[in-house]
Order: sequence, then structure tokens, then C-alpha cells
Amino acid sequence: MERFLQDVKPGEWARVVHIEGGGALRRRMMDMGIVPGVEIEVVRCAPLGGPLQIRLKGYYLAMRRGECAKIIVSVPEQNLLEPSLASR
Repeated sequence: MERFLQDVKPGEWARVVHIEGGGALRRRMMDMGIVPGVEIEVVRCAPLGGPLQIRLKGYYLAMRRGECAKIIVSVPEQNLLEPSLASR
């Protein structure tokens, strides 16, 4: 199921399918490692339309919801994964 990154709930994993738009914003996202095929976990969401904290490739990143609205992701059906033992 495809949707925008801003619609992914905390604790869910998603795989980047496409980045909409172009220009400097798209280039900046790709420089940060947000490229098609990469897996992203939404860690937490700030209230009142604030930024999302995401984890990808072993690091954390905060992104504005407007930027997340340009990233189309694929969310697997069985997405509620148990935390790995390495994170405990």
C-alpha cells in the first residue's frame, strides 16, 4: 500500500518509492540518503503539525511535514514489528 511519509504512524516501517517534485528540495533529500528503495522508520511525530523524527541507514533525522508530503512510500501489510533485541 502506497502513501505519503507524513501519513505513516510512529513505529511503522516504510520503503521509499518515489520523491515528488524536483530541484533543490529533491536533491537535498537524496543527499540525506532518502532515495528510492531505502527503508525508513517513523520514530515519533511532534504534535500540532510539527516535524517527524525518522530513522534510516542507522541515523535519525527530523523532517518537516511539508517535506514528508513529497515522499511516497510503500508500507507493508504486517508492519507492526517487534523491536529487535539489539535496540533493547
